[in-house]
Amino acid sequence: MNERPRQSFAGLWNISFGFFGIQIGFALQNANMSRVFQTLGSNLDDLPALWVAAPLTGLLVQPIIGHLSDKTWLGRLGRRRPYFLTGAILATLALFVMPLSNLLLFAAVMLWVLDASLNISMEPFRAFVGDMLRKDQHSVGYAVQTAFIGAGAVIGSIFPKLLEHWGVANTAAPGVIPDTVRYAFWFGGAALFLSVLWTVLTTREYSPAEMAAFDGTAEQETETLRLLAARTFTGSLWWIAGGITVIAAVAAFGLKKEVYLLGGLLGGYGIASIIAIARARGGSSPSMLGHIVGDFGGMPDLMKRLALVQFFSWSALFIMWINTTPIVAQYAFGATDPASPRYQEGASWVDVLFGTYNGVAAIAALTLLPFLAKRIGAALTHVVGLLCGAAGYASFLVIRDPQMLLLSEIGIGIAWASILAMPYAILASSLPQAKLGIYMGLFNVFVVIPQLLVATVMGSIMQAFFPNEPIWTMLFAAVVMALAALAMLRVRVDTA
Repeated sequence: MNERPRQSFAGLWNISFGFFGIQIGFALQNANMSRVFQTLGSNLDDLPALWVAAPLTGLLVQPIIGHLSDKTWLGRLGRRRPYFLTGAILATLALFVMPLSNLLLFAAVMLWVLDASLNISMEPFRAFVGDMLRKDQHSVGYAVQTAFIGAGAVIGSIFPKLLEHWGVANTAAPGVIPDTVRYAFWFGGAALFLSVLWTVLTTREYSPAEMAAFDGTAEQETETLRLLAARTFTGSLWWIAGGITVIAAVAAFGLKKEVYLLGGLLGGYGIASIIAIARARGGSSPSMLGHIVGDFGGMPDLMKRLALVQFFSWSALFIMWINTTPIVAQYAFGATDPASPRYQEGASWVDVLFGTYNGVAAIAALTLLPFLAKRIGAALTHVVGLLCGAAGYASFLVIRDPQMLLLSEIGIGIAWASILAMPYAILASSLPQAKLGIYMGLFNVFVVIPQLLVATVMGSIMQAFFPNEPIWTMLFAAVVMALAALAMLRVRVDTA
């Protein structure tokens, strides 16, 4: 087999530059949507339910886009780039429309559209690095991508604060989104589209013939059919039983109704797997559903171990994204009323905090993480990064000075850099190239499921045990991030 050409720094830049704009969009969403929802009339207890749209769209969209992009070839436009461009156009439109909302329901729908569009653009970028780079460049490739993620997130996080500094109004009448948020969303839409367009215009994907010369050919259709036909229905029935159990628990324990969604997803996957297995046993060629079910069940062992790490680490991240604004406003600025100037001041400071951890991530991805990986290995480097994040979350329990919270963000930023780089570098060097898109999409399931759990179950826990005390969510985040570090000790592969 031939080897891919080595990419120069300019090539690495062009391959990942689109992620800069995508992350501006994600950062604006993560830092401001709780503020938008509360401005439009949502109370603190309703925030997790409104955020369900984001992980749910990722769960549905990423495996589908991964599967489709593995099988797409549109000539000069290529394999992954059509999805970059389509998602960027839709996300740009959503970012322009979102801040015009004066209805909570409309804002929630726009969050759904925005997150789906960002996922359409983001998912193929993970596989794109694996497509374009030699294995010995995977670590640096994902590090460059992480640096762009961090840089884009810094811009998206601090831009509303910069607008306030430049004289743009950061407060508005009750039920009206402040100008700082509106203008930041419009800037983000333009930046997202232009950065993705840069990657589309400056890269050339390898054709199917070239990819076959690099990686060889495999009878992927036959293998998927064989694996599916060999599976029993027992596992499917367990998924369905799990879904029924969750649904029953909602009624029995008075959990929030959003938890029904989790039960429905578990049961739905069980039903889908029964259909896929039955079709495979009948000799039918696997459909997209069959591919997704078959590849999910046939994940390599390394991917399964990393999946557990992802589950815990992303649970902690989603807790932070939902709750940092009300925590900082209440405990560092002494405000709980979203309409008050003091609350808006706290919300703007959250933009600075989020910008700080993303800035730290951009620096750590290119300096600290490679340095550690060469000396202790990629797996242990990830353990160190996750423990830094756990310490950062725990510090929220004792720090009340807004300025001192910047120190907390250093640990969180190191963890964020490691989460974005290390698991993907490990996977890209071990997964079959012909299924890189679908496997990267399925890996996102273990990013999304914990987010759905946080968005549904966390609200019930907090309402039952810690009403009006969101600070305790940071203790949950610290504990589950430490569990992620423990789970990472089971991953022995070193890609340094």
